Amino acid sequence: WSYFQEPANVADNEEELVETLASEKREARLRKFRELHFKRNEARKLNHQEVVEEDKRLKLPSNWEAKKARLEWELAEDQKKKECTAKGEDYDRVKLMEITADDADRWERKKKKKNPDTGFAGYAEAQLRQYQRLTKQIRPDLESYEKQRQECGEDFHPTPNSLIHGTHVPTKEGVDRMVEDVEKQIEKRAKYSRRRAYNDDSDIDYINERNAKFNKKAERFYGKYTAEIKQNLERGTAV
Repeated sequence: WSYFQEPANVADNEEELVETLASEKREARLRKFRELHFKRNEARKLNHQEVVEEDKRLKLPSNWEAKKARLEWELAEDQKKKECTAKGEDYDRVKLMEITADDADRWERKKKKKNPDTGFAGYAEAQLRQYQRLTKQIRPDLESYEKQRQECGEDFHPTPNSLIHGTHVPTKEGVDRMVEDVEKQIEKRAKYSRRRAYNDDSDIDYINERNAKFNKKAERFYGKYTAEIKQNLERGTAV
C-alpha cells in the first residue's frame, strides 16, 4: 500500500505547487495592474493641475513675476522696519550697515540712469516724475488681494466679455491712505509761492514785472562790466 501511496502524494504536492505558483503570478499581475492604474490616475490629475496653472499664468500680465518679487521684497522691508522699531533701533542706520560700498555705488549709478534729474523741462515732465514718485510709495495689501482672488476664482482676471463696472468697493484703509496722501500734497504745495515777494529796500529800476525780469537777466550777465559806469552815474562823475 505504501508503495502505491507515495506517487499519489507526490502528484498532489506537485499539483498544489503549480496552483500556488499560478496564484502568485496572478496576484503579482493584479498588483502591478493596480499600481499602473493608480499611476495613470495620478498622472492624469497632475496633468490637469498643470494645465490649470499654465492657463492662470497665461492670463497674468507679462511682468507679473517681477511685480510679485518686488512686492515680496517690500513686505520683507516693512517687516524689518517693524522689528527695528520694536528694538528701538534706527532702520536706516541698520540698513546702511548691511550694504557694501560696491552695492551702494552700483545702486546709485542705476538710480541716476533710471531716473535722471534733468531739472524743470515742462509741466508734463514734472507731472510724470511726480506720478512715478507717488506710485513707488504704494504698498498693496497682498492678503486682501489673495482673499479676493480666491473668492472670484476664474473671474478674477477679466476678459473682454467680463462686466466688472461698479463691482469694486474700496476699503476704508485705502480711502484713508488716499486722503492722507492728498493732504500731504496740499501741505507741501502751500509752502511754495509762484510769485516772489518784492524787496522794499531794493532800487526800483523797472516799469513792470516783465521789465524787472529783463533787468535781472541783464544784471546777471553784464552787471560786472557795467558796475563802474553805474557808480559814476550815481555820483555824477560820469564823463
